Amino acid sequence: MLHITTREIAEITGGSLVGGASGDEQVTGAARIDSREVGEGDLFAAFLGEHVDGHDYLDAARTAGATAALVTEDRGTPAVRVADVREALSALARAQLERARTENPDLVVLAVTGSAGKTGTKDLLGTILSAAGETIAPAGSLNNELGLPLTVLRLTSATCFLVLEMGARGIGHIAQLTAIARPDISLVLNVGSAHLGEFGSVEAIATAKGELVEALAPEGRAILNAEDRLVAAMAERSAAQALSWGFHEGTVRGADLTLDDRARIAFDLVVPEGLTTLKGAPVPAGTFPVRPDLMGEHQAANVLAALTGALAAGVDPAAATAALDGATLASGHRMEVLRAGGAIVINDAYNANPDSMKQALKTLAHLGRTHRTIAVLGEMLELGPDAVRLHDEIGRLAVRLNISQLYVVGDGAAPIHHGASLEGSFGGESEYVDTVDEALAVLERTVRPGDAVLMKSSRDAGLRWLAQPLVEHLDQHGASAGTDQTGDDA
Repeated sequence: MLHITTREIAEITGGSLVGGASGDEQVTGAARIDSREVGEGDLFAAFLGEHVDGHDYLDAARTAGATAALVTEDRGTPAVRVADVREALSALARAQLERARTENPDLVVLAVTGSAGKTGTKDLLGTILSAAGETIAPAGSLNNELGLPLTVLRLTSATCFLVLEMGARGIGHIAQLTAIARPDISLVLNVGSAHLGEFGSVEAIATAKGELVEALAPEGRAILNAEDRLVAAMAERSAAQALSWGFHEGTVRGADLTLDDRARIAFDLVVPEGLTTLKGAPVPAGTFPVRPDLMGEHQAANVLAALTGALAAGVDPAAATAALDGATLASGHRMEVLRAGGAIVINDAYNANPDSMKQALKTLAHLGRTHRTIAVLGEMLELGPDAVRLHDEIGRLAVRLNISQLYVVGDGAAPIHHGASLEGSFGGESEYVDTVDEALAVLERTVRPGDAVLMKSSRDAGLRWLAQPLVEHLDQHGASAGTDQTGDDA
């Protein structure tokens, strides 16, 4: 949290005191960009957004307890006027981290990136590290040039671990984030097809993701996926020691991976002799059971990456695996399991790309051993000129995985329906609907006890808002037991 005067804020940001600010005002809370979240002693950052001007909420923030604000224009409220509010927050974050490192030389900063799974891995790191000391790893995807400074500004002198998620929409973006908060430990999960339309190629994505290990000091540690060739190659781009992980290759291994009837993962963590932490202490070798409450084989890679990062940070492997016993993810809409009316509803619609869509469908197919399976799929955004082909492939995969029923939502996702219809073994098992509301109406009629329903799309396709109203309907009315169904039981 901030403990700073408005005069110090002005000095750090190159701003000026306006609105009657004396310079002696004490900011003792967090930095906020939403006036509804402001509390006593906070600093309100008045952003000029696409639809909202934060300056219009200065009075509301002041009433809620904000000591001062960051502004680009004087509206008569005690504030520090700066040229750019976002840049000012970044400057404050850099200063906050520098002060925290001075006050606590043992502070460890961990950063996570990857085409898929970075938010979940950040959540898992937060769970493991919180058991070892005060940890900052906020829920959600605060992974850009705005969210990351807000996370850093939560630091206190008692913080032991700061876990940051770093995303990129172009080459140079992660370098900008690491300039705000240089990590001690960098985890790179994978290089896939997310944002392929913006980057142009997976090689360009790898270039961007590798900026995270390039930022490490020689005494840092790069945690790399040994089974992703583009990630493994990043070891050559870092001055720091690399530590690899994987289920078939790598230094730290996962072994005996299984999925139960509910598609929950279980495996063993295998730590070899000779492993050392970031500080040079030996890591106890051995085999340790890992039993989180997470659905889907792809989650195992995220768990193994988080465990490897935690070992490098100094957490005992027995304590790290124990912290994950029965663990779920703090951030919602990511393989989030809801139960109602005798049905299972899986909300995995915060984001989607071809890789994560395939993983989610494979998890649903695993449930097909004991459940009728229903996939509700929406558009995967930012895929560029290959979008039609990549959506078509998902539809064909749903057929090959023997998904019982497929509902495709929205024009952008229509090639999923076309691919499924052309694959051959589907009859009427694939159905296209225009809107989320139409999809909800169909599901309310057709979901019955014992069904497993997956919602998967990119965030802006809107399917993440479908799960809760469906669950509420099932809770109130129960699942259908009638014959208004399409598709066969699996």
